Parts: sequence; C-alpha cells; structure tokens
Amino acid sequence: MANMSLTKNPMPHQEADVRNKNFKEVALGYTPEMAIDEAQRCLNCKHKPCISGCPVCIDIPAFIERVAEGDFEGAYEIITKSSSLPAVCGRVCPQETQCEQKCVRGIKGEPVAIGRLERFVADYHNANSKEAPKKPESNGHKVAIVGSGPSGLTCAGDLAKKGYDVTVFEALHLAGGVLVYGIPEFRLPKSIVQKEIDTLKALGVKIETNAVIGMSMSVDELLDEGFESVFIGSGAGLPRFMGIPGENFKGVYSANEFLTRTNLMKAYKEDATTPILHAKRVAVVGGGNVAMDAARCAKRLGADEVYIVYRRSEAELPARAEEVEHAKEEGIIFKLLTNPVEITANDDRFVNGIKCVEMTLGEPDASGRRRPVVKEGSEFVLDVDCVIMSIGTSPNPLIKSTTEGLDTQSWGGIIVDEATGLTSREGVYAGGDAVTGAATVILAMGAGKTAATAIDEYIMSKK
Repeated sequence: MANMSLTKNPMPHQEADVRNKNFKEVALGYTPEMAIDEAQRCLNCKHKPCISGCPVCIDIPAFIERVAEGDFEGAYEIITKSSSLPAVCGRVCPQETQCEQKCVRGIKGEPVAIGRLERFVADYHNANSKEAPKKPESNGHKVAIVGSGPSGLTCAGDLAKKGYDVTVFEALHLAGGVLVYGIPEFRLPKSIVQKEIDTLKALGVKIETNAVIGMSMSVDELLDEGFESVFIGSGAGLPRFMGIPGENFKGVYSANEFLTRTNLMKAYKEDATTPILHAKRVAVVGGGNVAMDAARCAKRLGADEVYIVYRRSEAELPARAEEVEHAKEEGIIFKLLTNPVEITANDDRFVNGIKCVEMTLGEPDASGRRRPVVKEGSEFVLDVDCVIMSIGTSPNPLIKSTTEGLDTQSWGGIIVDEATGLTSREGVYAGGDAVTGAATVILAMGAGKTAATAIDEYIMSKK
C-alpha cells in the first residue's frame, strides 16, 4: 500500500549537545520498519527520473521496491550492480542535489529519502550477511590503480568484477583516500569504509599502501612492469592558502592537515601519537563541506567557540544544507559576509587573532554567484588562537612532473576525454579530484566507473 505522506521519515540522530562532545556517528539510521514505510512513498514512476540524477546510475526504483517488500538483500544486489561503495554513498552523497532533486514526490512535498534507504540497505547487508562475494574468474589482464579514494576504489571494483587482476597503489598507510583522512568519523565511521574495502579485496583487488607513485615508482614503470593500463585517481590533496600575512604562524592549519591528524591519526584520542592544537577559540575560513567538517571536529576537540568565516551570505554556502544545519545545532558560530585580511600572533608567534573586513554582495561573477565587495571602514578582529584554512585544494603535481607526455590544466588538473577518462597518454586514464579539483565522492565514483568501462574496451580491443 502506497505511503502518500508529504514528508520523509525523519532520521534518528544523537542530540546536538551530546554529539558535539564525541566522534560517534551523528545519524543513527533507519529501523527496518522505518525503511519499509519510507520505501512505500516511492511511486515507481514510469520514466524513473531519479536515475538520471545518479552519477553511477543505480536502478533506484528497483532497489526501493525491494525494500518496500522487505527484501533487503535483493535491494543490496541491485545497488551493488552499479555501486561499489553503497554504505559510503548512503552517508556522504549529496542526494538533495542529485537523485532526490529529480524525485516526483518532491514536487508537492519532500522527495523519497533515497540516500537514507541506500544507507539502510548497505548497513543491513553488512550486519547480517556472512557470505563473502565470490572472486570472478581471471581474464588474464592486469590494471594498476593510483590512489584508493572513491574514484580508484570504484574503478578497481568494476574491473575486478570483470576478471581483471587489479592492484591499487596508495600513498598513505591506510586505504580509503579522502574517505579515511578527510571525512570525520561522526559522518562516516572508518569501520564502514574498511568493510567496503574488504568486499573489494574479496573480489581479488590487491592494495599496496605506503606506495607513492611518482617517487617509489612512476606511471611509466607501472606500464613497463606488465600493467596494461593505469588509472590515476590520486585526488586533490594539495591545500590552498589565501596569501594573507600571518599564514605561517603557529596555530594555522590547512583543513587538509587538521582533518588528516584528526581522522586518520585519531588525534582526538587521549593516547594519540600525533600532536594537534586543542584550541579554545577557532576560526575556520571557508564555507564548503570540508569547512563544516573542520569546524565540527574543532568543537569536539574541546574548543569553546568555533567560527565559520565566509565572505558570502548563507544562500551562497557551498556546503550541504544538512551539514550547515548540524553545525548550527552543535554550536558553530557563522560569521557570514566576512573576509580575513591578516592573521596576528603574540611574541612567540602563536596565533592570537584574525583581522577581518565585512563584505556586501555586488554583481554576479563568472561562477554565477554575487561577487563579495569590501565594506569600507568595517575592519574588526576575531579573538582566536587557531585558524583553519578551508578554501579548496588542488592536485599534487608529483604525478604530472614524473609522467612524460601527461597533459594538465594550468592549475594542475589532468586533462581527460570526458566520455572515457583517457588522458593524453595511451592506456593511461584518470578521474575524480585529480581531474576536476575537489568535488564530491559520488562524482569521483562516476568517473572511476566511466574509466573502468573504457579501460575494459581498450584492453579487449588489443586481443
């Protein structure tokens, strides 16, 4: 029987004043009863518009129909035909601007909670299924993947399912890329990421950690060693700074470093071996999801006051609405229409403030957003002892500088054919943040999926 409620089943979650003091997952997930009830809101539309909003083309109505019937394992089988990381996507994918934005139920109410249902299905499978996936029969061909982030893992999983001998080379000591070093535990538990990686290993994917391609081995050497194709999914881990005075003072972090220390190195634990400044007043410069993550981590690390400093208004915040809402609930203070101009420090070069100016919004710029304009005579100082810069990242130039004939953009992104992910080098493909700059997990996964199809066609055409 159809559920014609105009609103989604709410997601159970920790209370704000409790969760902002711990790193446990904020959202607690649907119960089976809630999942079935929510799934019954789906109208199973004839034209299935939601699928067109999914970068990996999951058959959304089909998996939701299985959930409505209580066939959760059947739903999982449908999802994993298209996605190698369903438990991850159900948590961090911006469904509100993709599949759910296309949902017909959203015309006169809230769309079906597609992301919450995907998360439920993946979590149900992980909790109840004891059977490992069967390793496909080998087709005798080898492919190398550079980077174990979402694009690399997706490419690896799709190729492994086709019988390829796949080896993933990861620079850090733990696989997962941005999923483990960038996204906090309270949004994406690392046990979830490890479970997804273990599934890929069961399919035959090999992962070599502490392998910095460009230093320990080059892309050309991988090809010389018998890999018939290489996929570069090395991400965009090179942080950007504003270029204002004081960015070299003690207590200034890039969001990349701050989150890596917190998430990957577990700096929030009492016995942590990596140092991190447990500041009391923190300013996070930026307005994206990474800025929200850094601010919410700083709060959990014991800061009394945490500011988001962003030069545009709330309407222009690039972060997901859900992340902004959660940050506000947890006590993060938003200093909008505000731009830093200098970081100040005491005699020991420890941060003691950040000078800012107030902004107004003028005419739209090239991005379509209204351009921030300085309000004359508006300078003021925020009293802080830590500043975290979260204004974007770019691809590390290491692979570009060590791979002959690899064409890149002026800002470092690898140039590819959009339809295939093929670079300027034969047999070398790329995708994810290494191509686009910092973007979403699901877009990176879509790029990995596209490249896997193209790599298969390339290698099979040479037989």
